[in-house]
Amino acid sequence: MNLPNRLLATLGAAALLALAVPPARAENWPHWRGPLFNGSSPETGLPAELDKDRPAWVAPMPGHSSATPIVWGDRVFVSSTDADTKALLAIGLGAADGKVLWQRRLGTDARAPRNDMASPSPCTDGRRVFFLYGTGDLAALDPDGKVLWTRDLAKDFGNFAIKFGYSSSPLLYQDRLYVTVLRRPKPYSGPAGAEGPLDSFLLAIDPVTGEDRWRHVRPTDALDESYESYATAIPHERAGRAELLLLGGDYLTAHDPASGKETWRFGLNAGRLSNWRVIPSPVPWQDLVFAAEPRGNRLLAVRAARPGARPGAAPAWAFEERATDSATPLVYRDALYILQSDKADPVVRNSRRSPVIFLFRLDPKTGAERWRGELGPGGAWRASPTGADGKIYCLSEEGEVVVLAAADEFKVLSRTMLGDGPTQSSIAVAGGRLYVRTERRLYCFAAARAKTP
Repeated sequence: MNLPNRLLATLGAAALLALAVPPARAENWPHWRGPLFNGSSPETGLPAELDKDRPAWVAPMPGHSSATPIVWGDRVFVSSTDADTKALLAIGLGAADGKVLWQRRLGTDARAPRNDMASPSPCTDGRRVFFLYGTGDLAALDPDGKVLWTRDLAKDFGNFAIKFGYSSSPLLYQDRLYVTVLRRPKPYSGPAGAEGPLDSFLLAIDPVTGEDRWRHVRPTDALDESYESYATAIPHERAGRAELLLLGGDYLTAHDPASGKETWRFGLNAGRLSNWRVIPSPVPWQDLVFAAEPRGNRLLAVRAARPGARPGAAPAWAFEERATDSATPLVYRDALYILQSDKADPVVRNSRRSPVIFLFRLDPKTGAERWRGELGPGGAWRASPTGADGKIYCLSEEGEVVVLAAADEFKVLSRTMLGDGPTQSSIAVAGGRLYVRTERRLYCFAAARAKTP
């Protein structure tokens, strides 16, 4: 069986790491949604309970960030703000002890409602690490912190300022670095930075040189805030083909990774609402793509079309409960998990409501609900869930980590209140360890090992 180059590289690095971290299989976490781009990892040997008083290590962070830690081999890479200097920072730490190995200033923070410019997560292939910020600042560094190249994408393509702060993470896939910019023609704040209305686009960059390979302008007839998306491009490999999935601007679209050409699209927002900005990213599974309607409305399963075709108007199935407004769903061991991000929309009157915060487990093929379990009476749960080692890891904005069994029945394995919110970063897993980012700390937890007799 021929495996994609990306998977071969990941498995090769994992094999080397396994020699250093027995008995767990060591896997990298190179992208916001992990090595498989769906929030899951084949990693094993992970803790089922987190002891706040006995972490493997804790590293202080200079400021807030919603970015997920990225792990490759013996390094952890983190984006952060600096609360004192307002800098946008790239930080490299040792995975074994949390020691800060280097720190680089790559931009200056700017405020957005309930957000900062350090929300996009880095990504890496082990040779280069790419940091993107909500200001449009983009940089490539080597694992030792040497800056290889920098770009100012806002200078090149106009203002990145969407309403709550640009947050899409870069994607490294098939030897290209992809940046998604889905925005209003006129930004909410600051100058446009370009003549005429701004366009929405998918950009491919040479990861070695930082030069543009191509830019595909993505048309839409969305209205006002519905232009905007905080989602990240996600690869979908099926039937011997690969495509990139984009969600936002009232459409789910698929694109050729080599050219950016759109191959199919599925329309959302039939009611032409003007406030349907999108936060969760699309999630592929077999020939389906899961797309969350904004504001906690339905979750749709869309059947991916062949190139040149357009899917029918109806989805393959729809989950009619209040789904998620922020957290990207998780596919793990052929089950689909949906974490409600809040009980009701804080802006939209008479929005769908839920009595508590639920985690749903669905059959991805049919959308049938297998179980729902209460995670909390309320609050915000905006970090996307992580699946690995037969467990589901969820993190609340208040800083509570809930570990559940990825099983046929709802079962909570542990609850740990770390505090230090607000926290929106997804939990990363690699090398037998969990990496949990709170506002001012990066925690590392490892499973306790039995003592040798």
